[in-house]
Parts: sequence; structure tokens; C-alpha cells
Amino acid sequence: MAIGIGRRQFISALGGAAVSWPNVVRAQPEHVPRIGYLRLSPAAQSQREEGAFLDGLRGFGYVDGRTVRIEYRSTEGDENRIPAMLQELIGLNVEVLVVHATGVVTALRATKVIPIVMAVGPDLVALGLVESLAHPGGNITGSTFFLVELLAKRLELLKEIAPSMSRVGLLLIRRSDGANINIDAVRSTAKALNLELHASEVGGPDDFAGAFAAWADAQVGGVVMGDHSLLTYNAASIAALAAKQHIPSIGPLSLPEHGGLMGYGVDFLAIFRRAAYFVDQILKGAKPGDIPIEQPTKFELTVNLKTTKALGLTVPPTLLVRADNVIE
Repeated sequence: MAIGIGRRQFISALGGAAVSWPNVVRAQPEHVPRIGYLRLSPAAQSQREEGAFLDGLRGFGYVDGRTVRIEYRSTEGDENRIPAMLQELIGLNVEVLVVHATGVVTALRATKVIPIVMAVGPDLVALGLVESLAHPGGNITGSTFFLVELLAKRLELLKEIAPSMSRVGLLLIRRSDGANINIDAVRSTAKALNLELHASEVGGPDDFAGAFAAWADAQVGGVVMGDHSLLTYNAASIAALAAKQHIPSIGPLSLPEHGGLMGYGVDFLAIFRRAAYFVDQILKGAKPGDIPIEQPTKFELTVNLKTTKALGLTVPPTLLVRADNVIE
């Protein structure tokens, strides 16, 4: 008949010999990488781009709050707050910073250690801040697009649809990185098209009306809009001012969606989605300086025919055929 014995009796039966009991192995909490994300506008205005970025992360298996933690900081449209917001993110010891537009150069000045991914940024080669697109070096990578060539092309397209135009306005944000380069390049294109350029660098949406008032005095025949986030997020206001002044306008693809005449540019949502690729590479151990900076290869043209009719313009058949999207 089997006789059960307790633990104390069992030890005694071993003659008091030391017995080592297995230690309980406790699982260590898995490290969750932190991503710092700088907003240049209120969340409501930038949610489409952020949604595209999050969608891109999910494609690589990252879920905010589970496999990664995204720390957001916002300037609320005030570019003077960029340095302070970046310092807050740096103080959180994030593994990577995701920035765009004017936040890019400031981020490079703020840290030489934390990897930086520019969702979309200026031409850092022209600004002398990276070695090359193929091998940027340092702590930055991401996507860029050549705004200079883009603005020049927009001016050519506007002249094509409004051939009688002799003066044109250019809307840019003051203090934008490379703004002088952009103005000089567009002025060169304007001269080649026999156009008088009236560039206006504004601080933000509060200055839009003043810029259009000055253009009314100068009797400009059209407006070319830049791609700064403070402009793209306020495309509806710019389109409304152009309509009130009864002049054709061209800018990013968001402009004709809000009533502007034409849009020529890149799909920013696709670029923000692509930013997840660079983050994934860095979190897997790649050095940002070894990851080539990419530039878009596809540019789209959108024409708003409703606005065309309201302005009394006729779209040349050759231009209409080249349009990727037509808003009836």
C-alpha cells in the first residue's frame, strides 16, 4: 500500500541533503520601441497623413500601443514651437524621429544621434546637409521631392491654360528652408515665359488675404501655390480667395479638390505611408545614413472643369489628355 509523505519528511528521508528547487522563470517584458512624431498642424488637419503612416506601419507588423509606441507632439501650426516640441521628443529617448517639411532641418540641428525619418522634406543635397541621395550619411533618411522643379512646372501649366497672363503670384511660407532657391528658380522660369513674378512669403493663414490683396493691386493673372503644410492644410481658403479674385490657381493636388483650378504634384499620402519603410529598417538595425533617400517618380495632374468654366477659360485638348484626374 502506497504511503504518501510530505515535503519535510521527504527532505528528512534524504538525510538532510541540500535540495535545490527550480526557480520560477519570469518572462521579461518585451521592449516596445518609441517613435517620436512631430505634427506641424493640429491633429484634425494632419490626420490623413498620420493615418497613411500608421497604415504603412501595420503593413510591417507594427501596431501603435502594442508593438510600438508613438509619441506625438504638435506645433499647432506655430513653427516657432518646432525646436521645443523636438526637444520634448528627444527627452523621451525615442528610437526614431518622424518629421516633415520645415521640421526636417530643425531636427537635424537638434540631434546628431537619434535617427530621423523625413516623411517628406526639402532637397537636403541642395542645402548641403547630406552627402548624396544614394548615401546621405549622418542620421537622416526618408523621402524628398524637388520643389524647385515642381513650382516651375506648375507655372508652365498655368501659362498653358491662361496664355494671356502677364503677371503671376507665387505663394510660399516665410522662413521655409530653401525659399530663396525656390523664388529664384521660379523667377527664371517666369522670365522665360515672359511673365512678371510677384512672390509673397506669408507667415500663415492670417496672411493669405493680404497676399491676395497685394496681387489684386498688381493685377496678377494667376497664382502658383507651394507645398508647405501650412498651405496644403489650408487649400480651401486659398482656393476661395482665388475664386473671389477671379484668377486661376495651381498648387498641390488638394487645391482643385477644394475649388482651385489645377493641381500638379505628388501623392503625399503615399509618401507618408512609405515613411513606415524607413522606420522599419531603422528599428531592425539599419543606419539611416546608409539608407538611400527616395524621391517620387510619379507626378499627377488634376483639372477642375467646374472652376475652369467659372473663370471663363478653355482647357487646351493637349492639357486635358495629360490630366490624370478631371473634376467635373
